[in-house]
Amino acid sequence: MTARSANPGSATAPPLLRGDIDGIALLSLNRPERRNALSDEMLDALRDEFAAIAADRSVRVVILSHNGPAFSAGHDVKEMTAHRAAPDRGRAYFKALMEKCSAVMMSIRNLPQPVIAVVEGVATAAGCQLVATCDLAVAAETARFATPGVHIGLFCSTPMVALSRNVSNKHAMEMLLTGDMIPAEDAYRIGLVNRVVPAGQTSEAALAMARAIASKSAYTVKIGKEAFYRQRELDLAGAYKLTVDVMVENMMARDAEEGIGAFIEKRDPKWENR
Repeated sequence: MTARSANPGSATAPPLLRGDIDGIALLSLNRPERRNALSDEMLDALRDEFAAIAADRSVRVVILSHNGPAFSAGHDVKEMTAHRAAPDRGRAYFKALMEKCSAVMMSIRNLPQPVIAVVEGVATAAGCQLVATCDLAVAAETARFATPGVHIGLFCSTPMVALSRNVSNKHAMEMLLTGDMIPAEDAYRIGLVNRVVPAGQTSEAALAMARAIASKSAYTVKIGKEAFYRQRELDLAGAYKLTVDVMVENMMARDAEEGIGAFIEKRDPKWENR
């Protein structure tokens, strides 16, 4: 799961690698020669892998890292430009591509398991969107982030959705309007990433975070993640109404009964994930 693998990707290698350890799915974007662009091929691989993980109860947490110096440079502009030759100048393809990418981002949000992004290099445009979409993110001191579409006349409108739900309006607008690259420390300051660690230590930091989450009730984590994103889209009264119902259902769960009992009895809980 290291960001700079000893076995870099190639045109014949899978675009996305997976390895599992202790209930943690380790995914690595594996097109370093294309800066892990979110091509049709890469988006299809992410879609399929997240669908498989969603149905796999043995997976408790997902870590998404990368091979090569870039986490992801966003959409493959060469692939996109090739469709300009179509009779509609690529309109149908562009729409299908953006819808596919948006569906992948939504699949991360809807995934029962939390997803941790691990960023050692640059994450730009839809690559920055991918980091912002993940539930948590660990960045190396060398990592950098940008939504630079404005430089080429293409405002990062879909990346804006995830970005603006992570950082304040003014920080999001500054990134979107200037297209400037920001360092990892600024990404931490504005809330785009959770932690910044020395280069080469991101995998260790992400695994420690993942193991802490994996030690909890999978049922509790699942309903908590779902409720977190649902309540953010509601007004204050609606958010409380929703979370009151969630808390009641959670209290009726076997793991809540076990966890509270274990706390009172000063012992470790035995989760059944239900």
